[in-house]
Amino acid sequence: MAINKVAVIGAGLMGSGIAAHVANAGHDVVLLDIVPDGAKKRSELAMNAVERMLKTEPAAFMEKRTAKRITCGNIEDDLKLLADADWIVEAVIEKRDIKQAIYRLIDGVRKDGSIVSSNTSTTPCRDLMDGMDESFQRDFLITHFFNPPRYMRLLEIVAGGNTRADAITAVSEFADIKLGKGVVDCKDTPGFIANRIGTFWIQAAVVEAFKGTVTVEQADAAIGRALGIPKTGIFGLMDLVGIDLMPLVSKSLYDTVPENDAYRALYGEPELIVKMIAEGSIGRKGKGGFYRLNKDSGKPVKEVIDLATGNYSKALRLTPDSVRAAKSSPRKLFEHGDAASAFAWQVMSSTLCYAADLIPEIADTVVAADDAMKLGYAWKSGPFEMIDKIGAEWFAERLKAENRDVPALVALAAEKGGFYRTEQGRLQYLSTDGSYVTIERPAGVLLLSDVKRASKPILRNGSASLWDIGDGVACLEFHSKMNAIDPETLKLIGQSVAAVGKGYKALVLHNEGSNYSVGVNLGLALFAINVGAWPMMEDMIKQGQDAFKALKFAPFPVVGAPSGMALGGGCESLLHCDAVQAHAESYIGLVEVGVGLIPGWGGCKELLVRGLTGKSRGILGGGAMPVISKLFQTIGLAKVSRSAAQAFDMGYLRDSDRVTANRDRLLADAKARALELAEGYHAPEPQEIKLPGKSARVALMMAVRGLAKTRKATPHDLTVVDQLGIVLTGGKTDTTDAVSEDDLSALERQALITLSRDPLTMARMEHMLETGKPLRN
Repeated sequence: MAINKVAVIGAGLMGSGIAAHVANAGHDVVLLDIVPDGAKKRSELAMNAVERMLKTEPAAFMEKRTAKRITCGNIEDDLKLLADADWIVEAVIEKRDIKQAIYRLIDGVRKDGSIVSSNTSTTPCRDLMDGMDESFQRDFLITHFFNPPRYMRLLEIVAGGNTRADAITAVSEFADIKLGKGVVDCKDTPGFIANRIGTFWIQAAVVEAFKGTVTVEQADAAIGRALGIPKTGIFGLMDLVGIDLMPLVSKSLYDTVPENDAYRALYGEPELIVKMIAEGSIGRKGKGGFYRLNKDSGKPVKEVIDLATGNYSKALRLTPDSVRAAKSSPRKLFEHGDAASAFAWQVMSSTLCYAADLIPEIADTVVAADDAMKLGYAWKSGPFEMIDKIGAEWFAERLKAENRDVPALVALAAEKGGFYRTEQGRLQYLSTDGSYVTIERPAGVLLLSDVKRASKPILRNGSASLWDIGDGVACLEFHSKMNAIDPETLKLIGQSVAAVGKGYKALVLHNEGSNYSVGVNLGLALFAINVGAWPMMEDMIKQGQDAFKALKFAPFPVVGAPSGMALGGGCESLLHCDAVQAHAESYIGLVEVGVGLIPGWGGCKELLVRGLTGKSRGILGGGAMPVISKLFQTIGLAKVSRSAAQAFDMGYLRDSDRVTANRDRLLADAKARALELAEGYHAPEPQEIKLPGKSARVALMMAVRGLAKTRKATPHDLTVVDQLGIVLTGGKTDTTDAVSEDDLSALERQALITLSRDPLTMARMEHMLETGKPLRN
């Protein structure tokens, strides 16, 4: 069955977030809640939830107009709105009697074959279905989303004993393809997978930290980047999700796990946390938590709590020696021996052992557990991948040396050589029977990591590689730090165009980094400026322009497939592609003004040509001046799309470009698009446009000088946007002259060289490299 219309009952944080994300996927949603006592509007809970989401950060909606897809109502007057819903999600309070009362209301109005699911994070499916009609049970399952639903990729699905297979398939496919979720099948056990392991992990860290061997800051540093865990660590994470939620989750898990479960020995609530909750110090949504901002002195000062006394003091932001030495090696962290190292070992070793003891109780495979922790808790490696990274044999031996039990699954992995291996280019995992099983990807999923595992690159240097992804399509991968673009990247682009032209049908630009590309290697550019290597700087600008020009006019189609940030030069590489297949969570923009520069690798040129030749609805206007004005604002204010959907409105994406919801499907979709374009492909012809010249530039700068008078623009802002204005208006041209793409490239080059010689630009670049934040000078 196909899912088109969705309904959500419960307009709290999770229910409304689920509704918003379904709307993001382009589907109509009904959002219902109760009628509160004394309500002025009977559906105000749902209505207020939508209004709140329009203002919340991070944004629940990929674009604000998406909110119009949500129909608000209440369960007393509007149950009839469920009659044509294909999937109905219950997201109400975690009380079984209330949930079952809702189910009976739903069952009275829903259509035959509609699917009903619960977003419960704690209640087993068998308990929810106890006493419910068999026909309802066949259509029921648990769909556990993680908060916030738009951004957290994990969806845990738990089927009941009577759930029909096609209901599971329909929801799984919809969540995967339309919502972009990583769907993990779980067994009907307490906490399912991610929260079962994750709650133990948090509790283990809290118990260990309250022993007094580490500070809050040391604890968070230890349980952080060296382990591939978000920098929030443990206490920062609790502040983020809400300290008041933890006792509820912890108690629920304690009440439902078996009596011999290791979690029960850890369970407890320190007096300090009880006190903090009572005082409203529940994290970011309250008065602060383990961390807080003290604004008493005017300028906010970050403070951290002392777990022994409950007093706050200024955060020191010091990195423990073990964390600094370990870098990204968990084993080096565990071997170091300082207090942070010992803390990390105690917490992680117990968590990894706990996870190993839970297979196959909570999941059939270690892959499911690893995926759940990566997608639900943002770990870079799941527990079993982490054991492999440490070394399964080393891990087992250290446990033995400490007279601790070695889980049977860990002992098996130590004997076999790890939980994962590559066999004939295919990734395999260790099953509980001791055999290795090949991981099969779903139809429509193509991962570059799988391609790399099974083959060697066509071309490679330190910053980029070219891969054969099958069917006559090649993939150009950036892999420098943060995928920043440097001369080596540009060199390989040129080499790739030549190589693909000789034996391939098409090229895709894609990588599996957290971000597609953050733009030019700023450190390298600043080095050239500092030593006065102007020829080097000019060469780098020209090299970038030539590389992207080669992409644009290649004799084969080029498709960009970004995910995450595509900024500056990264954005410019996409602007030169024949098509873009963007991940829904793509953040695209030309941000060069933040470091005192303007786009110089064709960003201004391409957006101008698009706007003036009608190829982008986001920058269309009635003549040259409306287009120029729109681009002057977009580039001058360094606007970045907050989603792929917003990128259309900004002109970074064209109407012909497409969006993929699930990142795992992005490369396959881009490859399919490239093959589609390859049929009868002809390279585009260079364009000429007419621009108004100096008079238009004067008009633009009048508006900016007005901002400067009110201190909304700095002196150097005026210098930078003046150069931007020169490029966008065509320099010394007028409306009777035709301006070629090469003319515009020359203007970009001259503007960049002029700005790079300005000490205020150098100050902006240095400040960005040192702090990661723009300097207003």
